[in-house]
Amino acid sequence: MKKKGKKNKERLQVAGQVAIEQKPRCLVLSGFGLNSEAELAFAFELAGAKSEIAHLSDIVAGTKKLSDYQIFAIPGGWSFGDDLGAGRVLANKLKNVIKGELEEFISAGKPIIGICNGFQVLVKLGALPNLSLSFVQEATLTHNSSGRFEDRWVFLKPQKSACTYFEGVEFLHCPVRHGEGRLTVANDKVLDELEANRLVVVKYADESLNDSAGYPYNPNGSPRNIAGICDRSGKIFALMPHPECSVLRTQFPRFSEGISFEKNSLRFFSNIVEVGRKYL
Repeated sequence: MKKKGKKNKERLQVAGQVAIEQKPRCLVLSGFGLNSEAELAFAFELAGAKSEIAHLSDIVAGTKKLSDYQIFAIPGGWSFGDDLGAGRVLANKLKNVIKGELEEFISAGKPIIGICNGFQVLVKLGALPNLSLSFVQEATLTHNSSGRFEDRWVFLKPQKSACTYFEGVEFLHCPVRHGEGRLTVANDKVLDELEANRLVVVKYADESLNDSAGYPYNPNGSPRNIAGICDRSGKIFALMPHPECSVLRTQFPRFSEGISFEKNSLRFFSNIVEVGRKYL
């Protein structure tokens, strides 16, 4: 009886270990000018996901299937050289080539994250903000008000929104590096709708977390300091800054002085991973 009890205990321990080790899978898109996939995959790995970088061609060919993953992330870069506008060509490719897979992923409620060029792609795809629930483009990200490429560190203040990815995150401190980051919509009524529907997730802020501070704290001139938005479900989220570049202490410009906020960025990615875990 003792031996049988011991074996059962061992089986339970093994089963428990398997459960602990099971991780949500994150597909990080690459190819055609996207260039921040390694950093984004690394951030998700640190946060507890199993990351895999996949070229769009592999998804199109069917060697990689979105349905096998719990998180889909589109990184920054200059897809197709931004030749027809930032993110335009890649958005069209996703819409026309893997539309069915993408719709299935979205319908399942799995997390979709876009960073920088990924934000531009999701907006031009119509996945964000998708106020009309019809996946038509309702906004764009256009040239910075400064008229130049902006490369600096910014503070982001989370808002009360439909997105849960910032639970327990007081602020983010991370870099921006873009020339077309200014969110543009038809009129103030659309901005009012975004805020009324709690789709504004993060705003640019200064060091004291004043989220109405102007340039250079708001690096691109986005109205109402909007830095990132989500859809009505809160599961599709994108922002222009790069939190994947602030998950290690040594990535911060003043880390040698003991100033870094990597725990905030890691909490953000961990929150996404925990949502993805529900779909295992």
